[in-house]
Amino acid sequence: MGHRITLSEDGMHQKTLAPPCLFDHSDQLAFLGEAHSLDEKLTFLHHYLRESVASVDRMAVALYDPATDILKTYAHSSLGDNPLPLYEARLAQSRTLSEIVARRQPRIINDIEQVTATQTHTQRIQRQGYGSSYTLPIYRNGTFLGFLFFNSYRKHAFGEKVLHLLDLVGHLLALFIIDHLTTARNLVASVRTISTLAQHRDPETGGHLERMSHYSRLIARTIAPQFGLDDLAVEHIFLFSPLHDIGKIAIPDSILCKPAKLTDEEFSVMKRHPEEGAKMIDAILEHFDLLKMPQADLLRNIALYHHEAMNGEGYPHGLRGDAIPVEARIAAVADVFDALTSVRPYKHAWSNDEAFALLARLAGDRLDYDCVMALIEQRTEVEQIQDRFAEDRLG
Repeated sequence: MGHRITLSEDGMHQKTLAPPCLFDHSDQLAFLGEAHSLDEKLTFLHHYLRESVASVDRMAVALYDPATDILKTYAHSSLGDNPLPLYEARLAQSRTLSEIVARRQPRIINDIEQVTATQTHTQRIQRQGYGSSYTLPIYRNGTFLGFLFFNSYRKHAFGEKVLHLLDLVGHLLALFIIDHLTTARNLVASVRTISTLAQHRDPETGGHLERMSHYSRLIARTIAPQFGLDDLAVEHIFLFSPLHDIGKIAIPDSILCKPAKLTDEEFSVMKRHPEEGAKMIDAILEHFDLLKMPQADLLRNIALYHHEAMNGEGYPHGLRGDAIPVEARIAAVADVFDALTSVRPYKHAWSNDEAFALLARLAGDRLDYDCVMALIEQRTEVEQIQDRFAEDRLG
């Protein structure tokens, strides 16, 4: 501590303490306000929490998709191996998780060994050796978004004092998740609003965008281990793949809506839409102040490279093979398949067998082989997506 010299009334020196420095305190949570990814912030919070509660060995987030009733793993921080990578299940199939949502209350399991493991996720958690669990539902303005999971290798690890701290950290983490999702979803919603306003110009429908995004997620989840994609990447491919053709807004009506084959000159104009889309994406990211968003490149890559071909004969840059970002290869397969199986003014809808046969012929030449096989081998899920997001023929 510093000191200050002052003079007393008799002129003698006397020593007085200086006021304490106003910047002595260090904000231990300042990391959360910096430009870090959600995964990094989750890991930071996990280590911060363990300074007070060493028994919290895993924190994980699962998101809920109300359109399909699917719960899907999203982010985690685990001391051991992640027991649930790239996992999804229907909420309705889990009685206890459904009860959490119905009651709008968290759930404590003091001894996971005593739980009857009828669901795959419970079985994996048990095999990992976890002893207890605390599950906190996430809501935004009353709407259910997903779950936060806290796990410990110890049984009976979460007493009342610990639970109060988990609630505090859990709701703090929920705010980061909500902010992260809201930013991405608002971005997508804004772009899709533009697309909707221009939809009368383009024969592609909202159903096409929904199906295409779910096909993209299906492919991404299947090939994720091979290509090193984590849950966050898979989710953002799902979110951003419907924006692949945003550049078509810049294409003249006479070309975009032409019900016949395009001339070479017209096709040259149409081929500009990936680069126009990338420019639009950059402008939107700048306007939303999201140029530093961790997933900005993924979004840009989907718009710019989804018409590149594995053999180098695609456009706009003639990239070949692995030089094409995997997210663009995924979007390309999803887009081609749905275009083939959908009605257009200039064509009838192909059957799935016909479309799969063509994809198989294009695999390894125009389209990524692994992405094509991932879609073809998930036929049951493809048909479920088609049923769920079928076109309304009556408008």
